[in-house]
Amino acid sequence: MKKLLYSLMIILVGFFTVSCEDYFDAPAKSSLDEGTIFSTPALAWGTVAGIYNNLAQTNAYRGRWLCWYGFNTDVEWYGSSTSTSDDRAKMTGYDLASTNSQMNTDNNTWAQAYGSIERANIAIRGLRSYGNPLPGTELGHILGEVLTLRALIYYDLVRTHGDVPARFEPISTETLYVSKSDRDVVYKQIIADLLEAEELVDWPGSTWTKTVEHVNKAFVKGLRARICLNACGYSQRPDGIRRSTDPELAPEVLLPIVKQECLDVINSKTCVLEPSFENVFKKLCGEDLTAGGESLYELPFADGRGRVAYTFAIRHTGSTGGNQFLINNWGGTAGPLPNVFYDFDVADTRRDVTCIPYEWNGGSVAKDELIAPAAQRIKSFNSWCFGKLRFEWMKRYITSSNDDGINKQYMRYSEIYLMLAEALNELEGPSAAAPYLKEVRKRAFPESVWASKVDSYVSSLSTKEAMFNAIVDENAYEFTGEMLRKEQLIRWNLLKTKMDEAKTKMYALRAGTGEYADVNRSLYYYMGSYPAVNDRFSGTYENTAIAGFYGLNHGETGEPSASFLEKSGGSVLTEQDWISESKLTDEKIESLYLADPNTRQYWPIWQVFIDASNGTLTNDYGY
Repeated sequence: MKKLLYSLMIILVGFFTVSCEDYFDAPAKSSLDEGTIFSTPALAWGTVAGIYNNLAQTNAYRGRWLCWYGFNTDVEWYGSSTSTSDDRAKMTGYDLASTNSQMNTDNNTWAQAYGSIERANIAIRGLRSYGNPLPGTELGHILGEVLTLRALIYYDLVRTHGDVPARFEPISTETLYVSKSDRDVVYKQIIADLLEAEELVDWPGSTWTKTVEHVNKAFVKGLRARICLNACGYSQRPDGIRRSTDPELAPEVLLPIVKQECLDVINSKTCVLEPSFENVFKKLCGEDLTAGGESLYELPFADGRGRVAYTFAIRHTGSTGGNQFLINNWGGTAGPLPNVFYDFDVADTRRDVTCIPYEWNGGSVAKDELIAPAAQRIKSFNSWCFGKLRFEWMKRYITSSNDDGINKQYMRYSEIYLMLAEALNELEGPSAAAPYLKEVRKRAFPESVWASKVDSYVSSLSTKEAMFNAIVDENAYEFTGEMLRKEQLIRWNLLKTKMDEAKTKMYALRAGTGEYADVNRSLYYYMGSYPAVNDRFSGTYENTAIAGFYGLNHGETGEPSASFLEKSGGSVLTEQDWISESKLTDEKIESLYLADPNTRQYWPIWQVFIDASNGTLTNDYGY
């Protein structure tokens, strides 16, 4: 399916590569008539691929937005956050300038996003004019998909930049230069667009929704719910941090929409929570695209495009000559804060999937013959890896020098449950929210401990405040490393509060005080190696890549147990100075943010676009 989407991009090259000036007061120049394109499903699908084409460009979603938006937070940070050699640390540390060298180019995400929006606007106009896009028809689904993609891109622009230009019609001479619109204008339009789209697209599993690379009704409803939560929540505005004053975006108006959309998805029974948390991500890395499971929608990338795993997977080093997973040295750009591992309940199965204290070193293959196995080695205490994305879970060898082709998983079914719990807690109280919080925790914990970790825990949340705080925590445990946390903290008005709490926790962990007093200062461990590429692709190998640790869990103090020594086969390694000031310096902790995050909730509009706007665009927030 990925290759089909990308091959479709060439169908309408002539139609979509003319310059903006060609649209001003003149018919679109194309070898195909616009009426033919938008009344013929096979051709109209090419417009969808054209929208994706912009997002996959080098400096767009592929290599900039997906790689850099969303951290630092109270659970995630950039591995080189103390670096002064380039502008990446400033980008993640809330110290951006509009001239940031990573982002201030005329082909960057801002330009590509508006390029996709223009293509969507043309397609929406064409489909309405020539296609008769009714519910249940192929052209109807295409219109619903285009409306959804335009809403998704605008939502990403708003959560990244705040107020942005609102363009919902193709560009004309009169609209070549437009100023920013209040984000409420954008919110109201895309909330309405998604209501229309959900009537046009099918539930997962129909003719046009068989894969997660096409939008479906479950995702559209979920996206509408997420946008409603953000629209009625807090955010930084030019006059301060506040909720919207637009009565149409008040919590009492939008929270019932969130409730109904999430209930619709759950009651449709067209999606399921994957029984194993780990398998959610094994399926993602294994490129299982079948709709109807945990993954509701994924931004598609061809095998040679996209840097999702290259940024967020477990790190692989020793790339000389190629290793047995990929031909380059990638992964581990970002990771969890070190306290996050210790904040998980020890019985929570999400912990060891999310927080990884090792990387892979070396390993090489020639003509499917193993030369050297990839071996694990311990990471520094201040630079753990995320473990939800792993090259070793892939079913193909990566041949690109800087792209991996793994899709961006944009929404999971578990988020539907947590958004519903959040809305119900506000509307009806904690008892209404409790069943949906329980469903997420049931998957997280073995059934043998449900009585205490699910039933008793949730039953103890007897006030709206207690339930809200639990939902805030649960979102962290469920989504760390998926880059959702920043926007959630903003809408809850907790961004700086939670980041300051995280700093305090890291200092306490380093000192071994408070809730971390029973954490060992030393780490004992043994490492594993991974089988050859041809073996791991066959799926028949014995997984030898399991590391063993003593000293990571609360209460594992002193020397390792006899059973641990026996499992290690006598090859225990020791990090006597595992937790220390030299491993987690003041500078590293304070680099979580370099400027007050509440004054820098949004990225600026990049200077190159300000300069080209004929005076219509300006930055707020002191940029």
